[in-house]
Amino acid sequence: MYIDAHCHLEKETYGDELEAVIERAGQAGLSHLIAVGASRVCAGAAEAQALAERYAHIYFTAGIHPHEAQHASAEEIAKIRGFLDHPKLVALGEIGLDFFYDNSPRDEQRSVFKELLAMSRDTNVPAMFHIRDAHPETLAIIDEVGLPERGAVVHCFTAGPAEAQEYLKRGVYLSIPGVVTFKKAEELRQAVAQIPLERMLIETDCPYLAPVPYRGQRNEPAYVVKTAEKIAEIRNLPLEEVARATSQNASAFYRLDGA
Repeated sequence: MYIDAHCHLEKETYGDELEAVIERAGQAGLSHLIAVGASRVCAGAAEAQALAERYAHIYFTAGIHPHEAQHASAEEIAKIRGFLDHPKLVALGEIGLDFFYDNSPRDEQRSVFKELLAMSRDTNVPAMFHIRDAHPETLAIIDEVGLPERGAVVHCFTAGPAEAQEYLKRGVYLSIPGVVTFKKAEELRQAVAQIPLERMLIETDCPYLAPVPYRGQRNEPAYVVKTAEKIAEIRNLPLEEVARATSQNASAFYRLDGA
């Protein structure tokens, strides 16, 4: 069995096909899906919550994406806190820094990230990080603010061995996306060869970043199997071992029922 540790299952993307997408995930061997609620400031979290309430095997997160930090009023941040008591809420995220797109001013990204990370720490809800072109600054903020006792995960980790080691030193999980199958992702493959299997999750980040052979198409949770296959190839391990380990890791980290 597999667990997609990070997927965006929004009606705006999948429309009337959403139920079929979820059904195909089950047919592909996925036991659980983590629906991320971090779009449209807080509206995405409300949609992810509603989906988790409809499906027993779907859990959700709530956060404010760094792209939208400039819209993160005190009221919106308070709304995020309100989601954390829900029984199917498994992480606060995605939160972090994105210095590639810079859709929000960097100072505002830093401020919101620090505030939400402190919320994660104080409530002991695991943190889910979105980091792009900002690893050194993220590590500095982690060291300044601290992590929740239950830890954190870098979603869609695409950096190299050096960055991986810095997160691992801090006890952070690394979630590997379909990018690992891309021809030019050699640095990521080098990292995957070294990351302890017990610290690794797998994800699609769908609808983005579909793995080979689906690259360029709309991604969906069923395709996480292709990421697991590539990791098994890199590590020279049976696919079943990668599936089992990453599912156990996700189950423990998110405290999933029945996983």
